[in-house]
Amino acid sequence: MTTAIKLPFTFDTVALKSDLEKIEPHEWVNHFNQLYYEGRWSGVALRSVNGAATQLYLDPTMSKSYAGTPVLDRCGYFKEVLGTFKCSLESARLLKLDAGSRINEHRDFDLGFRYGVVRVHVPIQTSSDIEFFLNDERVVMDEGESWYLNLSLPHRVYNRGTTDRIHLVIDCVVNEWVKSLIEF
Repeated sequence: MTTAIKLPFTFDTVALKSDLEKIEPHEWVNHFNQLYYEGRWSGVALRSVNGAATQLYLDPTMSKSYAGTPVLDRCGYFKEVLGTFKCSLESARLLKLDAGSRINEHRDFDLGFRYGVVRVHVPIQTSSDIEFFLNDERVVMDEGESWYLNLSLPHRVYNRGTTDRIHLVIDCVVNEWVKSLIEF
């Protein structure tokens, strides 16, 4: 079973970090599932249901009318990165795991090819002190890279470093283009 695939897109880390600097400290909201982490895990929505920047959680009872948020409107390079993906996009968000924090092992049961949506991670700020395990295998992702991760499998993260880990996380609707990138 495929667990992780490095995609053929590498993004400009200086431009990613420049857009990251446009995010105000008060715009980061705590992750909704507090049972999944220890420390601080927070995010900012770039695309969400109805375009709300604080909407990190997709309520399955809500209509799936995704739109860019006001935060995305002021982040031109993030828009460019999202435009690289030749498929419909659902949510796109920045997720930050503070130094010394951890995400406990869990699965994202409603995510994957069989559900028609896959998740891509683009590390913006990371270090060698990040321990990301997917299906008990360590995955090392460098800044600016793009990765498909099969997060329906057990995964966990521990930020042993002294700096926050920040990823751009994109939910892509599976189409022929996505299938051509992620061949099983």
